[in-house]
Amino acid sequence: MQRESMADFGTFGDVYVDIGDEYVATVELRRGPNNFFDISLITSIADAFEALDTEPRCRAIVLCSEGKHFCAGANFGNEDHGLEDGSGRHLYDEAVRLFSTRKPAVAAVQGAAVGGGLGLALMPDFRVASAESRFSSNFARLGFHQGFGLSVTLPDLVGQQRAMEMLYIGRRIPGDEAFSMGLCDRLVASEQIRAEALAFATEIAISGPLAIASIRRTLRGGLAERIRVATDREKAEQDRLQNSEDFQEGIRAMADRRKPDFRGR
Repeated sequence: MQRESMADFGTFGDVYVDIGDEYVATVELRRGPNNFFDISLITSIADAFEALDTEPRCRAIVLCSEGKHFCAGANFGNEDHGLEDGSGRHLYDEAVRLFSTRKPAVAAVQGAAVGGGLGLALMPDFRVASAESRFSSNFARLGFHQGFGLSVTLPDLVGQQRAMEMLYIGRRIPGDEAFSMGLCDRLVASEQIRAEALAFATEIAISGPLAIASIRRTLRGGLAERIRVATDREKAEQDRLQNSEDFQEGIRAMADRRKPDFRGR
């Protein structure tokens, strides 16, 4: 990590971090326009959040992205999807590390949060979106099992029935519907998403930091362990289904922009 000024906290791979005057740090993904992730990007985000955990100038974080979409998930056009590094460490190991960090965060969700990108959007404490934002857990439409801890975070936010509907069908939920069902917390015009997320994080940062840390431990203290258990299950199921004909058909159908023809094998 390199520090250039008091505001410029550092660059972590494709993630840029700065800290404003109101104890709010901005963590920005710089893989526009789609911000597809791989293990290196999630590792960089976790590194940034861990560094901010020990930074007294930061009391709250805004997680945001440059480009058209917040995060379009993994790039399934890439044959290995970039989910493991050379040592066999998996992206979900880094996701658990990210969920284990301690500073409260607000996600600024412009455009789409799809698949694992939805999982990333649900890691922060809160989300700001617009009517044009889109939230989708499209794994089943790829013949795949959900990941990134969505087995925990999605039903926690919207309830079991809504979560099952999203996971079974995979349709894109527009921002206004997402707001009504509790998937996002504030709804503003598209051009105001980041400013509103910063204002939201500033409201949090004004509160007593010891109190916020204590409250967050009470409400989210066991979340990282629940995510670890869930991602162990998610990864096992993804590994199994990745070898199916249905998954290969799902990837082809996505690339061809057509309805998949699944055969159940």
